[in-house]
Amino acid sequence: MRILVIGTGAREHALVKALAADPEVEAVIAAPGNPGIAAAALCEPLAGGVDDGAAVVELAQRHAVDLVVVGPEAPLVAGVADAVRAAGIACYGPSAEAARLEGSKSFAKEVMAAAEVPTGLGHVCTTIEEVADALDALGAPHVVKEDGLAAGKGVVVTDDREAALEHARACLAKEGGRVVVEEFLDGPEVSLFCICDGESVVPLTPAQDFKRVGEDDTGPNTGGMGAYSPLDWAPAALVEEVVARVAQPTVDEMARRGTPFVGTLFIGLALTSRGPRVIEFNARFGDPETQVVLARLETPLGQLLALAAEGRLAQAPALRWSPRHAVTVVVASHNYPGTPRTGDPIEGLDAAAADGTAYVLHAGTRLDEGALVSAGGRVLSVVALGDTLAEARERAYAAVDQISLEGSHHRRDIALKAERGEVSVPSR
Repeated sequence: MRILVIGTGAREHALVKALAADPEVEAVIAAPGNPGIAAAALCEPLAGGVDDGAAVVELAQRHAVDLVVVGPEAPLVAGVADAVRAAGIACYGPSAEAARLEGSKSFAKEVMAAAEVPTGLGHVCTTIEEVADALDALGAPHVVKEDGLAAGKGVVVTDDREAALEHARACLAKEGGRVVVEEFLDGPEVSLFCICDGESVVPLTPAQDFKRVGEDDTGPNTGGMGAYSPLDWAPAALVEEVVARVAQPTVDEMARRGTPFVGTLFIGLALTSRGPRVIEFNARFGDPETQVVLARLETPLGQLLALAAEGRLAQAPALRWSPRHAVTVVVASHNYPGTPRTGDPIEGLDAAAADGTAYVLHAGTRLDEGALVSAGGRVLSVVALGDTLAEARERAYAAVDQISLEGSHHRRDIALKAERGEVSVPSR
């Protein structure tokens, strides 16, 4: 099997690493990839960027690939998966219509209502007056979400009503601007990826990520600063309950609408005192959770994604998981999540991976006259496995400490509360 992976980040690096380890996969091509991915796969440019469906099709045909895996959300919303399928090539990733589950928060709320999926109350607003009324109706903490794609940075959670209004004004000022004002959901957050083929659902193992830039969950939202898996504190029946109450009803509703969902349904959950509630849907693997989930997956990934793309997920064997713990820590550029500084030299990657207990996935990197330099906000994901969460954390941070990137920053508290036994689910 020959597989083409679309994307440039650490999520795609994790996917390429897992796909290349599948004995049924003879070649992995990545477009456009990054310098880290190039060590494990052939990287090819995409002249029109990852949203260029025609270029993706041409590349897939030129390399005679059997499967295209689309990593990021923007090409999915732009219809790249539709273009690939129209050319007769199997694709793992939803159609543009199905990707609206991520591309529009208001559409996702509509589907959840139709499928009777438990979620927070929400008001779709197109004027600042509507926003003000919704904020007052739901009370603080205020949750204001940009309706469209925002790379994980379109959400503000704040007790400050004026800050909530300011975020809403910025979102509404954009063409076709809309926001969703939601009730705040208490309890710890969980990310659950479900592999879907339009009918069947196969859940992966849950993970928890850390969205805020600062330690102890302070500062603005980012695309994610780290993650860990498994979640020893989560209820034993959580995955089964979420598949039954959220994933399967959503997949059934999308099929009923004539827009079957094929790909990864990423369910962001809050485990509240009233039970699990959906915070949001995404239409692809999440970054940085993918890095820890795939680190523990022992079932060959290529075969699993091919079954989903071909509508044969019901034939998939039960998934096998490593009992070990995985932690990933994101190393970010100076000023991220603001406009990041780029072009800074990156050193120490060989030292970080020298003892074999950790490895480094590239996110925002490029080569400048042969030297590796930063090229984005989130630059690297450092992943480590351990027999305990404490061991995995220790190994991840020991590896991070070997890396040199001027002005960079990272959180020192990824998975720390879980290690200390300080994460709990509110009792129902």
